[in-house]
Parts: sequence; C-alpha cells; structure tokens
Amino acid sequence: MALKLFQTMVKPRQTHEKSMCSFRKTKNATMQVRNFLILLSCAAALTSCKNGLFGKNKKDKSDVTGWNYNDKNQGGYQVAKSQEQGLGPGLVFVQGGTFTMGQTEEDVMGNWDNIPRRVTVPSFYIDRTEVANVHYREYIFWLNRVFNPEDDPNNQKIIDAALPDTLVWRSELSYNEPLVEYYFRHPGFNYYPVVGVSWKQAHDFCLWRSDRVNEGILMQKGYVSTQGVQGQQGQENFTTKSYLLGLYQAQPGKGATSKKNPLKTPQGTPRTTVTMEDGLLLPDYRLPFEAEWEYAAYGLINQNPRPSTKEGKRGEELQSNKQVYPWTHNMNSSGLRDTKHGSWQGQFLANFKRGSGDNAGVAGGLNDRAVYTSEVTSFYPNGFGIYNMAGNVSEWVADVYRPLTGLDVAGNQDDVAPYRGNKYQKLYVKDPAATDPNERYERDSTGRVKMTDVTDEESKNRRNYQRGNVINFLDGDSLSNASYGYGVTTLISDKSRVYKGGSWNDRAYWLVPGTRRYLEEDQASSTIGFRCAMDRMGSPEGNKRKTGNFWKTKKQKR
Repeated sequence: MALKLFQTMVKPRQTHEKSMCSFRKTKNATMQVRNFLILLSCAAALTSCKNGLFGKNKKDKSDVTGWNYNDKNQGGYQVAKSQEQGLGPGLVFVQGGTFTMGQTEEDVMGNWDNIPRRVTVPSFYIDRTEVANVHYREYIFWLNRVFNPEDDPNNQKIIDAALPDTLVWRSELSYNEPLVEYYFRHPGFNYYPVVGVSWKQAHDFCLWRSDRVNEGILMQKGYVSTQGVQGQQGQENFTTKSYLLGLYQAQPGKGATSKKNPLKTPQGTPRTTVTMEDGLLLPDYRLPFEAEWEYAAYGLINQNPRPSTKEGKRGEELQSNKQVYPWTHNMNSSGLRDTKHGSWQGQFLANFKRGSGDNAGVAGGLNDRAVYTSEVTSFYPNGFGIYNMAGNVSEWVADVYRPLTGLDVAGNQDDVAPYRGNKYQKLYVKDPAATDPNERYERDSTGRVKMTDVTDEESKNRRNYQRGNVINFLDGDSLSNASYGYGVTTLISDKSRVYKGGSWNDRAYWLVPGTRRYLEEDQASSTIGFRCAMDRMGSPEGNKRKTGNFWKTKKQKR
C-alpha cells in the first residue's frame, strides 16, 4: 500500500516536469526563429545600404570620368559584365608558352627547312579531332539548302567549288575505286577524316563554321529566331561580319524582346541586336598557323612535373624531357608503341606505314588496325587531349611555305606567334559618305562582306609594316637576295602552303611534328585533311584565371 501511494504521488510530478520541458523546447524554438528573422532583416538592411538608399542598385562607374555605366540618365554607355570566353564546339584549350620549334630527328630527307629555334605561342583553342566526313557533309548540305541550284543554276558553281575531290584516291597501279565512290558519302566512313580538300576549301569551311557557331549561340540565347533560319536564301544568309555591320537583319527571337533581356539600348529599353562588346559571340574559326600546330602536337604540358592547376598555385617552369612524337604519358616518347608490354610488343600509337608494303600488319595481329584512314578519335590523345597529331592524315596549316622561314623569323625577331602568309585587308567601302550599312558596304554573291587588299601606298608611312602583301617578306621580295622562278627553278610559290604531320601512307619519320612539307593551296591529296583553331581572349592560363602576377599591398601609414 505504501508503494502504491508513493507511485500515485510521483506520477503527477513526472507529468508536470514533461510538460514544462516541452514548453521550454517550444519557447527555445520560437526564440531561434525570431533571432533568425532579426538576422535576416539586418542582412537585408545592410545590403540595401550597400546598394544605395531604398534598395537602389549601385551603378558601375568609370574609373576615368566617374560617370555611371549602364545608366540611361548619364548617357547610357553600356558595358557588359566581364565574362569568360565560351568554349566553341569541338575545341580544346591549349595553354601557350615557349618551346623549341623545328627538327628533333635526323634530317634524313636533307631538306634542312626546319632549323630549331625558340618561339612563343600564345594560348589558343584547337579541334580535338580532325574534321570528319560527316562534318564536311553538313557544310555541303547547308550550301545546297541556302544556294539551291534549282532556284538559280549559277549556284551550282558554289556547290562544286566546295565539294572535296574524291578522285584523289585514284592511283595508276592501285584498285581504289571503292574509296572514290563511297569514302566521302557512306555512313560507315562518317567519322573518318575528310580528304581531297584543298587549302582554299579548308579555309572556306572555317569561315562557314564560324558563322554557324555564332548564329547557333544567338538562337540558343533567344536573340535570333529559329524560324528565320529556314528562310535564308542566297545572299541573304547570316554571317558574323554582316550581322555586326547591320547588313544582315536577323529576325529577333523571344529573348531579344523580353523585358528580362540584359542587353539594353542607351535609353534603357531591350536591345534586339548583339555586338562583339557583349561577349556572347566567339572569335572566328581558322586554320592553325604552323607554330601553333606543332606546339599543340607535342602536348608539352605533360612534360611539366608540377603544372599549375588552379588560380594562385604556381607551377614549375621547366620541362623534364624533349619529345620526338606527340605521346608521353606512360609511353616511350621516342618510340612508336605503347610500352605496357614492352617497347617492342605494344600497340602502335599512330596510323602510319611501318615499311614497304606494310600498311597494317598481318592478319590476326594487325599492328595499327587501319589500311587507309581510321576514325578521328582512334589512338591515344596527347597531353592536351588532342587526337591524331601524328598519323592518320597530314593536316593543312595556315602558313605559306619557305624553306628558311625559321631564319627569317629569328632575324626579324618575330619570335611570338611566328607566321608567314600575312596579306592585310580592310572593309571595302562602296560609299564613304553613306551612313546606311547597305549603301556604305557591299556583300558578294555568297553573302560575305566584301574586303579589299591594303595597298603599299596606304602602308608606306607606317613603322610596323610598309607593304600590304608581305607573304614573301625577306624571302622573295626586293629586300632579299632570293628569287623563286616557279615552274622553272622551283615548285615553291606564294601559293605553296605548309602541311604537317604524317599520314596513313607515310613512314615514321613524318610523324615527328617538326617535319614540314608543302603543296599548292588549290590542290588536294588522299593523305591530307585539316582541323580548325580559334584565338584565345583573356587570361593565357584559361578561364577563372588572371593575367599577370598579383601581391597584397599594404596600406600606407600616415
């Protein structure tokens, strides 16, 4: 009885303690919520104070005039927020630097046209793979759609000028007719490198690709309507230059007319056209110049024992080895095989011709598993992630060929981005007094803005150059002792273009990136293809990186 009485007395007390504990928890939770709301209000108030009175956004100001940017009440000068360059389709970033360009193997051909010299290559972008048949057929398809020969018979000339020469596969003592008929068209060869393309055709493809990529960006952002694309016919088609000059009037998309459009006119209304200053459009695709191609082929970043991987972390300024071929990682940089099973037993690292009559090896153990070309993503990529910079097909580069360009570059101290082939141009102005773009400028039959060559008269008073065409500068011009009697004493001319790298039908010597050959710019071969490059805008180390070195500065004491 005493025990029951005790339990009866304790039970109400326990119930009371539980209810008091629950009350305290509820009270604490309420206090926490109230404190959070107070902190949130304070943060909002601080933000409002920071941005200006009553929550008005603080305007960016000019460091030289003090005037507001993007303010319609102070002139309306529009300055886009600084942004990184976008990565174009198919490209990889190549961080530039210094390297020794030229010969790394014994000059067994006796050409002596690749004398070693140290140069610097600025950062740039280059295609991850060679341009494939399916990519080039996309170009031909677009030409047929916009320049339909059924609408105008003269358009057939435009199509014919772009088509690759499939007859390059023919050889007097070889049976190659299947390749003539099917290599470019058959889907089984979709992702094999396009061949039979001249330097001129490759150059035109780069121009077309630049315009299609920028037009695609504007469609994705809503500044150009997708409905207007199908209506493009003949001269009235999008090119980046004609769009920027106002010659081509694109149909605005929904994003251009939206109130959320970040692009504004000086009056503060949504702007329907994009300018280069907005940072949306990409630079042009182009053929890489020779030094770029050779630098990218080596992938020398893999020879840095400790490369910089993020902002604020400095890498080593050295390269551990000199390469002969593009490959390095877990491989013999001076050999042709994967060393996983020994340097004489591994798989070949490129598509090339091992010896006379040996383009693939023996049945059951094919060495490179390709008689002719192979897919553009076959074989091991180099340090920059680029495929087939040795073997498969040789590749056009932008340069005009001269045997001793290396000596000319060194003598003229043009050791940054060395390139032979400059022929300066400017916009062709039809009517200098006109303000209407259609009256001031002119387009050709393909819709491209007409350009004109810079004359020697216009250049004679300049300090940095005195001629508009400097292709033969110091090697064939009046300042040099060299003369090129094309067709009489030499096959070298101002139309001779360099091509680099070995092909499926070349011996290992030509796999060395420093080797060089040439062909006329209007000729083609079954062993020559190409890839595109693009200039890098901004930090040479890539996006989310700065240019130059920075230190924390101490405030001066009074």
